[in-house]
Amino acid sequence: MAQQYDRISDRLAEFIAAQHVFFVGTAARDGRVNVSPKGLDSLRVVGPNRVVWLNGTGSGNETAAHLREVNRMTLMFCSFERQPLILRLYGTATEVQPDEPAWHELSGLFPPMLGARQVYDVAVDLVQTSCGYGVPFLEFAGERLLMASWAEKKGPDGLLDYQREKNAVSIDGFPTGLRA
Repeated sequence: MAQQYDRISDRLAEFIAAQHVFFVGTAARDGRVNVSPKGLDSLRVVGPNRVVWLNGTGSGNETAAHLREVNRMTLMFCSFERQPLILRLYGTATEVQPDEPAWHELSGLFPPMLGARQVYDVAVDLVQTSCGYGVPFLEFAGERLLMASWAEKKGPDGLLDYQREKNAVSIDGFPTGLRA
């Protein structure tokens, strides 16, 4: 049932593009493992071993803190419709923040997102599929607009203040390296 590959095939890239949600898993050497759901139009397959995703301001910043400790990331996609499938991408990631030269190129792959704080450039070294027989059918009803309206109400200065207050350290006290 489970199969492993050394690259993202065209068929799997199409599957990824059709998903409305994906999950990001990271962990430092010590402390908690973090799994975050991500949505919106925030992920691109840019090569057979490369994925980039745009990260918005959130209630925490665990991914950034964990990558500073141990550079590994797992992205997981589940089919909630038609053909069952679970797809995991394993690899390492480079964080790009808005003050870095690569920001404009990478963030330009996505629609504008007020409050975007990082792009993660993931080097994929293992692709694994599994059956997904236990994943329920779910119907996509639409994107939530709350994140955009929340960020708009905060405004640029309010977002920076929020990032400084809520996104500078992980829940385990590890620095995130965010330069807000």
